[in-house]
Amino acid sequence: MKWRKLGKIFDPARYGLADGCTEYAKSPQAVVFDNYIRIYFSSQKRIDEKYLSYVQFIDIDKEFKNILNISKETPIKLGNLGAFDEHGIFPFNVIKYQGKLLAYICGWSRRKSVSIDMAIGAAKSEDGGTTFSRLGDGPVLTASLHEPFLVGDGFVRVYDGVFHMWYIYGNAWRASHPGSNPDRTYIIAHATSADGINWIKEGRNIIEQKYPLECQALPTVIKIENRYHMYFCRRHSFNFRNNPDYAYRLGYAYSDDLTNWTRADEKSGIDTSKDDWDSDMICYPNLFDCDGKTYLLYNGNEFGKYGFGIAELMEWD
Repeated sequence: MKWRKLGKIFDPARYGLADGCTEYAKSPQAVVFDNYIRIYFSSQKRIDEKYLSYVQFIDIDKEFKNILNISKETPIKLGNLGAFDEHGIFPFNVIKYQGKLLAYICGWSRRKSVSIDMAIGAAKSEDGGTTFSRLGDGPVLTASLHEPFLVGDGFVRVYDGVFHMWYIYGNAWRASHPGSNPDRTYIIAHATSADGINWIKEGRNIIEQKYPLECQALPTVIKIENRYHMYFCRRHSFNFRNNPDYAYRLGYAYSDDLTNWTRADEKSGIDTSKDDWDSDMICYPNLFDCDGKTYLLYNGNEFGKYGFGIAELMEWD
C-alpha cells in the first residue's frame, strides 16, 4: 500500500463546536453523499476534571478544501443515567443500508476500580444523518464469558448481504507497577449478523499480536478488487501517553476470505511525519471510497487533540 498525505483538514480549535466542547476531534468517520462528505467525530468537554465525549460532524467538499457545514448540536445525546454510554460516545460509526443511515455507538461509562467500561449500541437516522435515535438504551454487543472487558470500537460493513462488525475487547486490566492506576489491553475480534442488531461473535482474536501486551484498536476495513484490507491503531499497554515510541501507530492486515487475516504492518505505507501535527502519533483510522478513489482519515498527536487529516491511496498490491 502506498499513501499520499493530503494534510490536516479539520482543526477543532478554529471552530466553535456544539455542546460546549472545546477540544479534540477524535475518530473521524466518513459517509459519502452526492455533493459532499460528512465526517462524524467525537469532541470532548471537561467537567470536574473528567471528560465527556460528544459526537459532532462536519460536511466538507470532495476536494477536502472547504468545510460547508458544522453540526450545531450533537446528532445523538449521551445515554441515560446508568446506561453504557452515559459518559461519552467515541467512536460513532455510520453506514448506509437500504436507503437508511444506521449508526453503531461505542459508549463509555465510568467505573470506580478501573477508569471506564465500554459497549456497542445501535441507532438510526430519519433525517439524513442530522440526528439519530437509539434502538434502545442497552447495547447490541457487550462483554461476555471470554470477552470480559471493554467491548467497543465497532466498525460495520455489509458484504454479500451479511453484516460484519470488527470490534475490540479487553482481555485484562493491569498496573505497570504497584500503586499505579491500571491500564487496559485490548485486541480485535469479529462478529456477523443477518439484521445488524443480533450478532454472533466469532470468538477469537483475529489479528496476530506482535508482543503480549500490544493494544489493538479501532479497526477499519475496505474491499479493493478481491482483497479486504484492514487498518487499525496499535500501541503498548503502558507508558504510551508520555513515550512517543510506545504511542499509537497504524497496523495493517489483509484477507481474501474475511476469515483469515495476514498481518503486514511493514506494508501499511503510512507512518508518522518527521514533524507537524502527526509527528508523535498516528491513530484512529477510517477507510472509505469516494468517486473511484480510496481515502484514509486519521488522527495525530495527543489522540486527536489537534484535529484530523486525510491520505489518498496511490498504489496497492
